[in-house]
Order: sequence, then structure tokens, then C-alpha cells
Amino acid sequence: MSETKILLSEREIPSQWYNIMADMPTLPRPPLHPATKQPVGPDDLSVIFPMSLIEQEVSAERWISIPDEVREIYTLWRPAPLYRAKRLEAALRTPARIYYKYEGVSPAGSHKPNTAVPQAYYNKKAGIRRIATETGAGQWGSSMALAGTMFGLEVTVYMVRVSYNQKPYRRIAMETWGATVHPSPSTVTNSGRKALEADPGNPGSLGLAISEAVEDAATRQDTNYALGSVLNHVLLHQTVIGLEAKEQLKLVGDYPDIVIGCCGGGSNFGGISFPFLYDKFHGKEVRAIAVEPLSCPTLTKGEFRYDFGDTAGLTPFLMMYTLGHDFMPPGIHAGGLRYHGDSSLVSQLYHDGIIEARAYGQTAVFEAAVAFAKAEGIIPAPESSHAIRAAMDEALLCREEGKEKCILFNLSGHGYLDLAAYSDYLSGKLVDYAYPEERIKESLAKLPVI
Repeated sequence: MSETKILLSEREIPSQWYNIMADMPTLPRPPLHPATKQPVGPDDLSVIFPMSLIEQEVSAERWISIPDEVREIYTLWRPAPLYRAKRLEAALRTPARIYYKYEGVSPAGSHKPNTAVPQAYYNKKAGIRRIATETGAGQWGSSMALAGTMFGLEVTVYMVRVSYNQKPYRRIAMETWGATVHPSPSTVTNSGRKALEADPGNPGSLGLAISEAVEDAATRQDTNYALGSVLNHVLLHQTVIGLEAKEQLKLVGDYPDIVIGCCGGGSNFGGISFPFLYDKFHGKEVRAIAVEPLSCPTLTKGEFRYDFGDTAGLTPFLMMYTLGHDFMPPGIHAGGLRYHGDSSLVSQLYHDGIIEARAYGQTAVFEAAVAFAKAEGIIPAPESSHAIRAAMDEALLCREEGKEKCILFNLSGHGYLDLAAYSDYLSGKLVDYAYPEERIKESLAKLPVI
């Protein structure tokens, strides 16, 4: 019987993160200061980040060592298992070999602790007492709350209001780990109060929640800001996913033709794909597909240009695919994929044609999620289900063409705190929403001119 779970020992947890900037043919253009429109320097960022993370943000070193204290905490759930999806293959009647890296085994139930733990560690070393951050669906806020309690840091989370209401158990998890959680927009920051004055029923967005958290951090000396996606150092930390997957596939003598991850800000997709893109840069044939929702089609319908990373314009200008920093996405259940922009690294790779992108409506995504749950037993997070949809479509194409391909995707979290979304789908309440082209054009028309 072939292996279903492909496991590594704790000794085989990666000792280094992979920095894709060492190998990219074209590096992203630098962040710009919103006042001067000149590249930001370490002093500009040190208001909200420790110097160790700033150094990682701009580093061109290929391998960056993982601190022993971080690796020790990683042992609570890493190495994460790699599964051969044999039952899904049989259900699809495909000749494709499907593997998924399961990150739902972490205490927070997602891949997010892979970066929350090192961010908490570096902030603690820098003498920081408190972290302010945002969260969409709650995976990142839960992970930062978990990491904060492990290093004795206070954590305040601004949670996108629609998710705050849809996913109360995420909030309870954060509060159980000791965090303070505010629905965003909130009444505790200027950014939040301004948004509520303009629209008392504002459902919130990641961009707005970022504004609140950055404002909080910038106005207190004991507080730094932590981000769960988008930035270079975040995607760096997530490469433990792909690095482990490479070693696990070696154990069974396989290698992916296609690597797939869902994509909101980029940490999920970057974590699984970047170590394989290293091979692509060195001549290996491998496709990498980033999957996003039709209701927030950043890569597939956005523009590649400088924009603020937040709604209130408190962050530097970032070069990325964007729908406009005031873009207000609908309250879909995949709250972790509702960011108006994308990682500069992922954006540059897509702009250069090195990776692919596609978008799906949420009914097709939940159809795939239910099929996966029935075959493999795990109920996946709505975000991860975008990757499942793409993997299933690629496997069905293999069936049509009679080709045996190896498909790897990142199952970045479980959906056991997202069952309200499944209830809506199963009762027929879930509908597709493709963001109107005219609304996208309105947001893009307001982008800063650089």
C-alpha cells in the first residue's frame, strides 16, 4: 500500500527560510515614502517594525537562518504532513497524482503561525511589549494572539467587521489566547471613526483594518505592528511549507508539475510555491498557479502600479497589483482573500509571466470544498478551497487529456470555525458575486500618481 501521509521528523524542520529575492530575474520596485515619493529607509520603518524584520524585508541573501527558539515552537505542529489525495483521485477518476500540504494541524488551524511566531520572537527581542495587528477571517489574528501569549506580548487585533460578525469563534479563540479584539472600523482610532462617520454600516476591509492597526502602533512607543501577509519577510517565513513539501515528495520519488495556492495577500501561495520556483529559475519545468475570488480579483483584474497598502493612506506606496486602496469588497466567506492588493513579490512574478493566476466564484469553490471533504474527510477553510477548486480542475483536465501529472496544493487551514459558510452553501443561500468592472475602474481612477 502506498503512503497516504508522508511525514518528516522534528529534526527535519527546515533550519533556514528561502528568500526568493536572491533568484528573481526582476526584483520589485522599492516601497516609496508617501510624502517624498522616495524609497523608504530603515528609519522610516523602525517606527512600527523591529530592525531584525526590516533587515529581512530588504535582504538579498538566499538562505536566512531560523532562530532555535522559533524552531522549538514550530515543533508543536511542524513538520506538517503531506497527504496523497488517493480518495480524491479515485472520485475524480483522474490519472493525476494529487498531494496536499496540510497546514490545518497548527494550534490556530492555519499556516499563519509560521510567521506569527518569528514576528513575536523578533519583537520581544527588540524590547517591544505590545503588538497591534489586523485580521480578515481571523486566521492571522488567532495566530498572532497565540504567538503573543507564547512570548509574553499584549496583542490588540482589529478584525474586519463582516468577519467579526460571521466568525465569532475566531474572536473567542483570540480572546482565549489573551488578545483584545475590536471590530473594524472601530471607534478607538481616528481611521475607524472617520470610516464610520462616512458609512455607519461599513462592513470593513483589510485595508481599513491595517490603517487602524498601523495608527495604533505608530502612536505608542511600546507597540509595534505585525502583518500576516503581503510583506517580503512574511512570505519568507512561510517558505517552511514548500521546503518541507520538497523533502516529503523526495521520500516518495515524486515532483510536482503544478503547484497551487490560494492568494489574498500572498503568504499562502508564496509559502508553498517559492521553494519550487527556485527550481524553475534553475531550469526545472513547474507551473505555479495563484487562485483568488472573482469578488476580489486583484491579480486578474487589478493594475500593476504603486498604491497604498491601506485604506487611510498611512503606509508607504507599494508596487503591486491593486484594485485601489479604497476598494471595498463584498462580505464573502473567504475573508482572508479580500485584500485590495497583493504581495510585491507575487505581483512581480505574475507581471513577469513566471506564475499564473485565475479567479473563481464562491459557489464553484464550495462545490469543490464539499467534494474534497467527502473524499478526504477534512473540511477545508473557504480560502484553501480556492486552491482545491483549481487542483480539481487541473486533475479533470488530466483525465480528459489522458496525462499523468503531479499536482501539489496548499491546504492552508481547516474550516471547522467556518461552518456557517458551509451552512449557507448547503442551504442554497450562497451566491456568486463578480465585482463590477465599473466599480473597479472607479477605485483605480483614485490611485496615486507616482
